[in-house]
Amino acid sequence: MTRIPSASPGHNSSSYSTGLQDQSWMALVRMVFVGTGINLLVFCVLQLLAGNLLFASFELLASLLLLTGAWKIAEVRNPLLLVNLFLLCMFSFLLYIIVMPGASKTAFAWTYIMPVLAYPLLGRVRGGLLSIPFALMAIVFFLYKYEGALDAAGLIDLVNAALCGLLIILFMHVYEGRRAAAHRELQRIAQTDALTGVASRSSFEQALAQSILEAERSHNPLVLVILDVDHFKKVNDRWGHDAGDKALCHICQGLSQRLRISDTLGRLGGEEFGLLLRNTDRAGAEPLVEQLRSQISNNPLRYGNQLIELSATFGVAEWPLDGRTVDDLYRCVDRRLYRGKDAGRNQIVSREAALPPA
Repeated sequence: MTRIPSASPGHNSSSYSTGLQDQSWMALVRMVFVGTGINLLVFCVLQLLAGNLLFASFELLASLLLLTGAWKIAEVRNPLLLVNLFLLCMFSFLLYIIVMPGASKTAFAWTYIMPVLAYPLLGRVRGGLLSIPFALMAIVFFLYKYEGALDAAGLIDLVNAALCGLLIILFMHVYEGRRAAAHRELQRIAQTDALTGVASRSSFEQALAQSILEAERSHNPLVLVILDVDHFKKVNDRWGHDAGDKALCHICQGLSQRLRISDTLGRLGGEEFGLLLRNTDRAGAEPLVEQLRSQISNNPLRYGNQLIELSATFGVAEWPLDGRTVDDLYRCVDRRLYRGKDAGRNQIVSREAALPPA
């Protein structure tokens, strides 16, 4: 993961991610911080027992900072910057313990943890850009420290260590690439309706909730539209479920062609769909929604040699005039949708005024 992810707006997917990747990344950061903090506490005790008060104080301070960071990471404005700082400090310390006075040759083994931490925390590209230079510097530091002891046997040991590190980096590079691709595919499946390819219900509702939060800050209006395909059960009963599935895909394709890139189309269930029109008030939304209604009713589905007539009823609600919360908007738009269906269907209801007889 090279950054805290967010999906860009679009009418074929949710405008915001499910948050699963954010949560798993945060959990990994916390685990690394806590694990490193506990590790430093153990070494702090060992340094005290060895009489190294300065090192013990440094490790205690670093441990407390890491444990605090694990607790407060969700409140940090830019957690990725904090992670980069942590890795830079940690990798620099690992280089130091190679050349520090009295250091053991086995301290070099700690450099193997560099790619293991960098790739999952920063992603394949940034993880490689950070860990590979540090791994090369570790080899240089080792040669500088022990150049006098590098006989034939010593060189064999160094080559073994270097090749082992190279294999770890290659493994992490391939693994992180495949893991990230699999995660993106799972996220796409979770956010997308399998039949129509538009946003799933959960993805659409998260986009709506996030858009309301942004509207609270920007004071820009937004419009929620729910449409219900008229007499859809009759389509399934007469033509079969295959025709019904194709009718839903046909409707979504037509709607998607007329929506803006900033709008979101989602399937709420069955033959019911939601539209999220950002930075738009009711007056601006009504002409677009009328175009969408006309698009559906004037473009029947060709199914084999037959034409299947389709239409839909639309309910429209504007934030904040018709409600300030997700539930308020849904209640308002549902009420208007069912008024439209009771009044004859194939129409738009965007206000509370009584409808004329059908």
